[in-house]
Amino acid sequence: MKFRFLCSGESHGKSLNAIIEGLPANCPVNEDEINEALTKRQSGYGRGERMQIESDTVEIKSGIRFGLTTGAPVCLEIKNKDYENWAAAMDVRTPDLSDSKLAEIIASKKITKVRPGHADLAGALKYNQTDIRNILERSSARETAVKTAVGAIAKQILKNFNIEIFSNVVSIGGVETVDKNLSYGEKKGLCSSNDLRCADKAVYEKMKARIDEAKSKGVTLGGKVEVVIMNLPVGLGSFVHHDRKLDGLLAQAVMSIQAVKSVEIGLGVKSAEIDGAKMHDEIYYDGKVERSSNNAGGIEGGMSNGEPVVLTFAMKPIPTMQTPLNSIDLDDKSAHQAHFERSDTCAVPACGIVAEAMCACVLLNAFLEKFGGDSLEELTANYNSYIEMIAKRL
Repeated sequence: MKFRFLCSGESHGKSLNAIIEGLPANCPVNEDEINEALTKRQSGYGRGERMQIESDTVEIKSGIRFGLTTGAPVCLEIKNKDYENWAAAMDVRTPDLSDSKLAEIIASKKITKVRPGHADLAGALKYNQTDIRNILERSSARETAVKTAVGAIAKQILKNFNIEIFSNVVSIGGVETVDKNLSYGEKKGLCSSNDLRCADKAVYEKMKARIDEAKSKGVTLGGKVEVVIMNLPVGLGSFVHHDRKLDGLLAQAVMSIQAVKSVEIGLGVKSAEIDGAKMHDEIYYDGKVERSSNNAGGIEGGMSNGEPVVLTFAMKPIPTMQTPLNSIDLDDKSAHQAHFERSDTCAVPACGIVAEAMCACVLLNAFLEKFGGDSLEELTANYNSYIEMIAKRL
């Protein structure tokens, strides 16, 4: 059994869509939980005007009946409410440019001024496009909405096995959390209590002030987010091939999110600064096998080791800014300021929600690869058998 999905859609097109394949039958799927995840993705202090225009909700088109998966492919759709204002400019049909009004609308939406930090220049050259809107529309982070919906379904299936995923903002614009002693359980409860999804209340107001300062200057802010995955069984992933290693798969999935520039597992880059005696998590037995620490971040040899999986990623400041950077017009190479349409000042908490979704997709595939099963009942039986076998060894 292999879980995979494909998505489509443009930022200002009719809709965003996903086809999901490989879901076992008889898994409960709650549409409200998907929509709750979509709301979280749109929320967070520092979001821009687009979040006020769209209010994302999912429509499940197929593959689920009476609240349960059937084993067939699942089709999801999220309509873009703003499409009504873009219908002429984003029409799939060949336009009649003899209609002067239509020609004017299309011309007004054409983009030739490339934006540093975006896919604009490389994409326009790669796909031989003279209108950068053909690049912007698909490369936009708007497409993460439907990925969040897919991940919300993956999370619901993993929840049957007590697997939980949450994200915690640990820095914004250089303002970092100071309380390093919170447990994973404490972080899970605290990070959902505010609109920055930050478990450290001591820096919450400082982060907000930093965002306000950036907004007043017309610039944007990035930050770091910790994603924690709890209650994974030992042995997801494998050491036998590069493309089966769990840390590599998680890193790739998170790195694929727009604006993410680095991913660390466990202690991450700090592991280069300490010696081996301090780095590695000693193992001891006290009625059950325990670890003295979790510097490995729950993954050893490309496999989950039973500890919480912890990864931290860095999101760069969004390149589209009210105070635009210097660039060129690709038509005549003349100097111009970069194109500006709409932008968030800070979308770090929202990026955490997207990362949760992408991690859930990777984990569900690894889970299904390990335990198999065309129905939830078969999957559960295989899982329980494995857990019993592991318990006898530990």
